[in-house]
Amino acid sequence: MPTTSTSADTRVAVLSHLAARLRILSVRSTTEAGSGHPTSCCSAADIVATLFFSVMRFDPHNPKHRNNDRFVLSKGHAAPLLYAAWAEAGAFNPEALLRLRTLDSDLEGHPTPRLNFVDVSTGSLGQGLNAGIGLALNAKFLDKSSYRTYVLMGDGETMEGSNWEAAEIARHYQLDNLCAIVDINRLGQSDPTLLQHDVETYRTRWSAFGWNAIPADGHDIAKLVEAFAQAARTKGRPTVVLARTLKGKGISFVEDKPDWHGKPLKKGEEADKALAELSARLLPTPPKVEIRMPDPIAISPAPAKPVPPPEYAPTDSVATREAFGASLVKLGEANPQVVVLDADVKNSTFTDRFAKKFPARFFETYIAEQNMIGIAVGLASQGKIPFAATFACFLTRAYDFIRMAAISGSNIKLMGSHVGVSIGEDGPSQMGLEDLAMMAAQPGVVVLYPSDAVCTHWLTAQAADHKGMVYIRTGRPKSPILYKNDERFTIGGSKVLRESANDRLTVVAAGVTVFEALKAHDELAKQGIAIRVVDLYSIVPIDRATLLACARATNNLMLTVEDHYAHGGVGDAVLAAVNAEGVKVYKLAVTEIPHSGKPEQLLDRYGISARHIVEKVRKLVS
Repeated sequence: MPTTSTSADTRVAVLSHLAARLRILSVRSTTEAGSGHPTSCCSAADIVATLFFSVMRFDPHNPKHRNNDRFVLSKGHAAPLLYAAWAEAGAFNPEALLRLRTLDSDLEGHPTPRLNFVDVSTGSLGQGLNAGIGLALNAKFLDKSSYRTYVLMGDGETMEGSNWEAAEIARHYQLDNLCAIVDINRLGQSDPTLLQHDVETYRTRWSAFGWNAIPADGHDIAKLVEAFAQAARTKGRPTVVLARTLKGKGISFVEDKPDWHGKPLKKGEEADKALAELSARLLPTPPKVEIRMPDPIAISPAPAKPVPPPEYAPTDSVATREAFGASLVKLGEANPQVVVLDADVKNSTFTDRFAKKFPARFFETYIAEQNMIGIAVGLASQGKIPFAATFACFLTRAYDFIRMAAISGSNIKLMGSHVGVSIGEDGPSQMGLEDLAMMAAQPGVVVLYPSDAVCTHWLTAQAADHKGMVYIRTGRPKSPILYKNDERFTIGGSKVLRESANDRLTVVAAGVTVFEALKAHDELAKQGIAIRVVDLYSIVPIDRATLLACARATNNLMLTVEDHYAHGGVGDAVLAAVNAEGVKVYKLAVTEIPHSGKPEQLLDRYGISARHIVEKVRKLVS
């Protein structure tokens, strides 16, 4: 039945009232906190009120309902507006907003998933749309769900290249269940934005990326309602609503004024004047807030099954990157929640095997590593177990996304291949030599470095079972099989590969250097020098107990050897684990920017080959 003009007018009046309420709550909470971004909240209040109280379908008492429409606040500094919307919807008592930004409240300065209505952490700008793609992909291709995803962005953050990576891939996957909104309020933090209120240029750019671009007055609720209705009717491509707004809307003395970004209104006359102006926009009788509820859940995901063991022969020679690809196939067969993302290197990371077996659960993001990680975070927030793989060196490009994923406590799994000088002729630009330090720096991230195909298989399965981010480091060259197929590995474990009662020193290695350490062991044995060899396949968490036991049995002497720069890798991890116990740790690592060459030449040239291990051990035990 068509909406009558009277009911439409009533809806606009109610939504205008609610927008005023959101502005009031945002001002009150930031004034009480003495910090925050009230003007950024005010510019988007009409947009958020329209979405939450007219457009979106969600259960405020069950924010994790699988069919709830999803809302991502990419402009995370407007967090008080998000909190106010959920409070007005009935998710919690609005009085809690007055504890904004305090230590005893999860209503933090920027949103994090400590709150059950927040799917992903935001605040580092230019990441919300990428996560939103993950949410939309999940609904359209995996869960076959009716929910829609809305991402509210700031105009300043559209300068971030990650948004245009996202725009391209959203068009590619025809995500007509995705709607972005750009709050074009003209003012950035320190200056006006590049385009200010040039909405036509915004429209041209988004249209050129294949989006349905809808310019709208961001303070005209009737126009916003129609824009979101048009977005819902659009098929085959995503929509962006380009909302022209004024920063600080509704507060006369800050509206569209520079130098108010991130400044709360002062208690007393300043805040009182603003609240009086906003309160004048309220209806005499507060209306009943009505929420559109989501569709019921149709099916539940199938449970995971145990992952079968690998089937390697003792004489096989297999690169760990290849073993990773084979492991993913077995994992995909066992667990329907596993999905895989690639950045146009699937024939090098061997994720193409998963793509061929499970095309519906494989997403090619092309050469856009930031976008790949952001999409993975969005997928993980909906219960999927995403494995995102590329060369380790290219993950440095996405490091801010990895950092924000860690803040989200995201259940993503990352694989970095082609690590160290052992990749050979491609040269230093392709050698991941800082990845262990990079990943281990983030709290709560598991860092694994398998040495052979069997270890890779089981650690990949362990990564899927682990709740939280995991990084798996794999190598390019083929390596022998060290372990039996039924050998077991644990996160936080290690393997003692060689030991005797006469060991004089412990060599701790990982990945390719395990084989160099074993060669050194055999050569030193010929010289009458016994050493212990440890395969430290789990860098974080580290097997401190085994390392200390080995050190105690070998004169408190340890030598680490790694295909990684000296800072922040295996050596530093071991040093941190045992140094307080009086253990002396010496390190062999790559200490300069390498050159192209054959893998065996480079291992020797940069001091991490068996020859260098032998020389260092002889010096240390002499």
